[in-house]
Amino acid sequence: MIDLLIKEYKNKIDTRLDMLLPQSDKQYKSVVDAARYSLLSGGKRIRPIILLEFYKLCGKNDDCAYNFACALEMIHTYSLIHDDLPCMDDDDLRRGKPSCHKKYGEATALLAGDALLTNAFLTASKTMGIDFRYVSESIGYLSACAGIDGMIAGQILDIEDIFKNSLEDTLLMYSLKTGKLLKAAALIGVTLAGGDETQKSAAISYAENLGLAFQIIDDILDTTATEEQLGKTVNSDDKNDKTTVVKRLGIEESKKLADKYTNAALDSLNTFSGDKTTLTELSNYLLNRNS
Repeated sequence: MIDLLIKEYKNKIDTRLDMLLPQSDKQYKSVVDAARYSLLSGGKRIRPIILLEFYKLCGKNDDCAYNFACALEMIHTYSLIHDDLPCMDDDDLRRGKPSCHKKYGEATALLAGDALLTNAFLTASKTMGIDFRYVSESIGYLSACAGIDGMIAGQILDIEDIFKNSLEDTLLMYSLKTGKLLKAAALIGVTLAGGDETQKSAAISYAENLGLAFQIIDDILDTTATEEQLGKTVNSDDKNDKTTVVKRLGIEESKKLADKYTNAALDSLNTFSGDKTTLTELSNYLLNRNS
């Protein structure tokens, strides 16, 4: 059931993303091609789905939140392009294809990431059918979660591997690098729907816990999955000498911790009276995925 729902969402989101990016008929074709290559070459669209499901959970059944959902995916994709660069994780594969810099060169990949980041805010600003107060508030959340005190903070801490001292330090880095965009997804979905502060707090709790579980499972898969399953280089954490939860606890204890955080995320959904089926199934799917 959840596989079908993800596919349905993905098709609709991909159609919208294709429309929102310029076509590759410009004089600056190379950077447009590179941005489109990375944005439209796969991915489960988990963050947009979470945003749209929280929007529904707060009583909205229209398509007005799709621009924000697409903006969030643009930011996520930009972060992947930059993560793969030689100056960061130096990965040659992404989603089973050559990384953006391997196909288009480092400079073009860097600019393609920049283009997606800036185009995300243009896309969000063009949201129609929603009170502009909610749109403005949501743009603020998107900026904060993606910015220097959010995802960027997590990325620099990951690169510098500063948080080696304790498990809590490693989890804090995860909450920034991975959890902040998930927080943006849940919080923006509630905000665009006009949700109250109690619902916003519950959405944040859901996303923070899901983010920790998500990254722990990523670490496990980096150790146990094949390159074909992940569509990217495996054992990259070892290659880059990264401190991870798996290195600290081992695989079995890491699985238990991911399960604990997933259950905490699901508990947060009890605040909402709407249909939580998709978010519940999605959370369990992410916990048990093999890619």
